[in-house]
Amino acid sequence: MSASTKPRIGITLGDCAGVGPEIVDLALTSDRVPGSAEYVLIGRQPDCKLGEPTIETARAAAAALEEGVTRLRRGELTAIATGPIHKARMYEAGFKFPGQTEFFAERCGVKNFAMLLTGGKITVALVTTHIPLSEVPRALKQSEIVRVGLLLVGFLQSRAQKRNRTRNLTALSSQVPASVVSDTGAAGPRIAVAGLNPHAGESGKIGREEIEIIAPAVAELQSRIENRESRIVGPLSPDTVFHRAAEGEFDAVLCMYHDQGLIPLKLHAFHGGVNVTLGLPFPRTSPDHGTAFDIAGKGIARPDSMIAAINLAVELVQKRESR
Repeated sequence: MSASTKPRIGITLGDCAGVGPEIVDLALTSDRVPGSAEYVLIGRQPDCKLGEPTIETARAAAAALEEGVTRLRRGELTAIATGPIHKARMYEAGFKFPGQTEFFAERCGVKNFAMLLTGGKITVALVTTHIPLSEVPRALKQSEIVRVGLLLVGFLQSRAQKRNRTRNLTALSSQVPASVVSDTGAAGPRIAVAGLNPHAGESGKIGREEIEIIAPAVAELQSRIENRESRIVGPLSPDTVFHRAAEGEFDAVLCMYHDQGLIPLKLHAFHGGVNVTLGLPFPRTSPDHGTAFDIAGKGIARPDSMIAAINLAVELVQKRESR
């Protein structure tokens, strides 16, 4: 991409019976998305009644995803922000993926991918995602914790590079030494790895996954990262680790299962959370909320999460182009 060409961010509306079209319109007509990018709406909206999803609205949402990934792979778009879909209706319409994360990974032939969510002062990455809670212990493997952990390290390092540039410019303009300008993660990612069991297993008394799987994965992760100033610690007790992250002790928490990460993230940043798919050949973000059929068309849906998703998509494109 030449310096004079704006990145093109594709935006899908999700299920048009929900708040997707509403929050996209509010986001794009606000003054809170970068003017340095061009925004392209993807897909067609069938006639529908707000709050009442149908097979047609689900098919339209699926078609928009297919169009988006096709245009991304052709190079017509540089990133995508996707609106919320209604999975139950999508499944009825023939959508064969647990979620949009898995859809994009499969369509791009990517095996090494992961789900990350970020908002406010908390960032979480998930080792396991859309599986029943009863299956998590069997699915938890040292290799998977390491794999997702390395993707998380890469994400944090790329964002820290951008913050470092801002940090140095701030220091120059204010005549303040760069060393005293606060920049979380500038020295290297600080990652907390959550335990699976209460109190991280209590030294094996209420679970041995921490001893047999998670602790060896933490050691391997620390040995494999290139930045020696990075810090990966754990397994830590899940009931305190998110408070510590929100207080600034960690840049991210590596979580063992879906709700372990999403509950604190949504409590902390419900209106500003962003879902990111790590490992794709292009940035893909999404607001961290659902279709909200119950409030669609009532004028009370907030666009904050969609705005944050668009902003992060632009940031990640700019980061890739600056390499």
